[in-house]
Amino acid sequence: MDEQTFQKKLAELTKEIGNLPEEDRVKLEALAEQTKERHAKLKRTVTSLQESLDYLRLSIKYLLFDLEATRRENGYLRKMLEEQSEG
Repeated sequence: MDEQTFQKKLAELTKEIGNLPEEDRVKLEALAEQTKERHAKLKRTVTSLQESLDYLRLSIKYLLFDLEATRRENGYLRKMLEEQSEG
C-alpha cells in the first residue's frame, strides 16, 4: 500500500469513527491517532535506513577506488624496486 492510499484509508476510517457513539469513538480515535503516529515513525525509520544504505554504498565505492589505487601504486613501486635491483 502506497502512502497516498494509506492516508486516504486512514481519513475514511477517521470519518467513520466520527459517526460512532461517544464511548466507542474516543477509544477508536485514539487508536487511529496511534496508527498515524506509528506510520509516520516507520516512514522516518525507513527513510533513515535508505540514507544509511546510500552512505554505505558510497563508502564502499570510495574504498574500492582506494584499493584499486593502492594496487596500482604497489605495482608501480614493485617495478621501480625491480629496476633498481637490476640496475
